[in-house]
Amino acid sequence: MAVNGILGGRFDPSHVGHLALARTAVERFELATLHVTVVADAAHKASVAPAEHRLAMARLTFELDAVVVELEQRRYTVDALEAARYDDPIFLIGADELAAFRTWKGPERILELARLGVATRFGYAARLDSDRIEPFELDPHDVSSTEIRARVRRGEPIDGLVVPEVVAYIADHDLYRDC
Repeated sequence: MAVNGILGGRFDPSHVGHLALARTAVERFELATLHVTVVADAAHKASVAPAEHRLAMARLTFELDAVVVELEQRRYTVDALEAARYDDPIFLIGADELAAFRTWKGPERILELARLGVATRFGYAARLDSDRIEPFELDPHDVSSTEIRARVRRGEPIDGLVVPEVVAYIADHDLYRDC
């Protein structure tokens, strides 16, 4: 049976840590397809760059054979999963997101609709209270979208934090300079 994965987020911007997570998950779970869903208007936090720019940067970042990058209009994971009707997909999150998972809208329903693939760091034990949660180790990447935006705002380089095509895209579209 072909397994689908889902990696959702604001991707404001997408960076090498996101890419490493995608690559590792595709291999670890033998994903036929990884749906990278760029949330147009996330419920938990406002985005800085408009959705069309975040979508374009995600497409530049996730140029992998098994990856499909899509814009997601639904604000909540549970609603997106309900609408997508995947057959037991693996929804990818980081260990930090697992800590807050019970505060999400409909966490029990999310676990009915998808298994959680939780990216952990070496030596970090994810709290597993469900057979629907599957941890996998991910080499740490000291990068965050917040730090990338701050570096751009300060005029500092972001090489190595995002793929070269995203460095150029941010410069060409003058993103994050005034955030």
